[in-house]
Amino acid sequence: MNVIPQRVKDGFVKMIGPLARLLIKRGVHPNAITTVGTLVVIVSGVAFGVGAIRWGGLLLLLSGIFDLLDGQVARQGGKITTFGAFFDSTLDRIGEGAVFSGLIFYFLSGPLPSILKTRAVVAGLVALVASFLVSYTRARAEALGVENRVGIAARAERILLLGLPALVLGAGPGRPGVVLFWIVAVLAFVSAITVIQRVVHVARVARGAPPPSLVPKRETLPGMAAGRRKAH
Repeated sequence: MNVIPQRVKDGFVKMIGPLARLLIKRGVHPNAITTVGTLVVIVSGVAFGVGAIRWGGLLLLLSGIFDLLDGQVARQGGKITTFGAFFDSTLDRIGEGAVFSGLIFYFLSGPLPSILKTRAVVAGLVALVASFLVSYTRARAEALGVENRVGIAARAERILLLGLPALVLGAGPGRPGVVLFWIVAVLAFVSAITVIQRVVHVARVARGAPPPSLVPKRETLPGMAAGRRKAH
């Protein structure tokens, strides 16, 4: 079960379908879309770092659109490649690192009450590590032949859970930064829960699975890249 119902995701994918087809018609490569999306999310991290919280949220949500577009252009345009999936996943981690680095910098240097600074930094670090692990647990499991898309907070959910409240609330009513701290704390919690869900899922599947050395490692096949271009 995910925070965002699958039908909502499918509906949004249909909405951006015409834009994806236009980009395909213009010959835009999905890796170029991935690169632009990463630049947008890096700027989002900078915005968070300097205290422009609403801009950070807006740019983060915008980067989510690029996140969907590159996969749609790759699939519909017949440009799915193993390198494309690798490139996409690598830049996603760079983007996540930029966002959480910006948030942690804001917590350290911004107007957050001193009593909360340490807690906020810890929440930011946990959210960063957990977000990385959400993606890693899926990638590693699928490298061993185990499908692993379970969990309440995949990448789309994490973007929405941080981006939307940041856009609407900014630094938050009352003491600046306090609401943002709680947003990041919730994000850290649901990301950690997702990691646990994926580990438990693999443990259950592995009970009846052959040893890893006997399972084909499918991550290098183009067919696997098609399914893994997104939804980390």
